[in-house]
Formats: sequence, structure tokens, C-alpha cells
Amino acid sequence: MPIYEFYCKDCHAIYSFFSRRVNTDRHPECPICSRSVLSRQVSMFSAPRSRDTEADDLPADLDEAALERAMATMSQELVNLDEEDPRQAASVMRRLFDASGLRVGGTMDEAIQRLEAGEDPGKIETDLGEALQDGDLFRTTPRQLIDDIRRKHLPPRVDETLYELDP
Repeated sequence: MPIYEFYCKDCHAIYSFFSRRVNTDRHPECPICSRSVLSRQVSMFSAPRSRDTEADDLPADLDEAALERAMATMSQELVNLDEEDPRQAASVMRRLFDASGLRVGGTMDEAIQRLEAGEDPGKIETDLGEALQDGDLFRTTPRQLIDDIRRKHLPPRVDETLYELDP
């Protein structure tokens, strides 16, 4: 009786599901956020980890090596980042931008300044959302940027609960 692992992109977590059948084609929904499309994972003990690079999506002035070094030194801080504390998120974003050599300007800079002042990220996203999407850095909001950095540079959280795959 196998245990299958599935990854939820929204939760950045791996969930284990017990199945009474081998080679099932069933894909469950996420037990936390109910995302309907989870990707089946090969157990980590048997799968080599490789980095999927998307160089075309990165800004030309990005120093990837410097960003990798910054991520390595800040990894524990990112794991413990309180997503509800806008000042913490702004501090991490500033340090990552500085470490990677990226210049922040325009709407993204305004968003970070407002986060540093402790303003609600939801209000900032409401006020600046369209401007952040219209060609600004990474075409993302500050919260999405932190989530993307976590997904790219930190391993997914492993949920210790064993869920039922077959109803």
C-alpha cells in the first residue's frame, strides 16, 4: 500500500497521501487551501534536486550569484518571516534588492516604503496593484515577490500528516 506525495504550489508544501491501490491516477486537492491541481512528487530521498532556471524571466541587471549568496545567508530569516509584519517583509525585500544589484524605483519603491512604514499590504496592493502589474519590477506585488522568493530558494514545507487518497 503506497504513499504518494503531492506538491501544492499555493502552500509551497508537500503532502503525503495513503492509497489502497498502486499506480493510481487520482490527484487529490490540497487539504489546506483546496487547490484542485497538485503535482505528484517523487519521494525526496530518491530524487536528485536540480535547479530550474528561467533566465528569460530575470532582469538583465540581476546579479544571480549575489542573490544566491544573499538567499543562503538569509534563508533562516525567510523561513521565520512573519507574513503579517509588513516591516519585516520590506526589510527582506530591500536587502535582497541591494544584494542582487537591482535598482528599485517607481511604484515598487513606493510599495516598499509604505511597507516599511507598517501599512497594510492589502491596502498597498489595492492602491498600487495596477501600477505594480503595468511593467514594474517582476510584474508582481510585494507579497507575491516574497512568496516567489520562498518557492524558488527554500525547500517546500513537508506536512507530517498522512491523508487518505482513496475515498
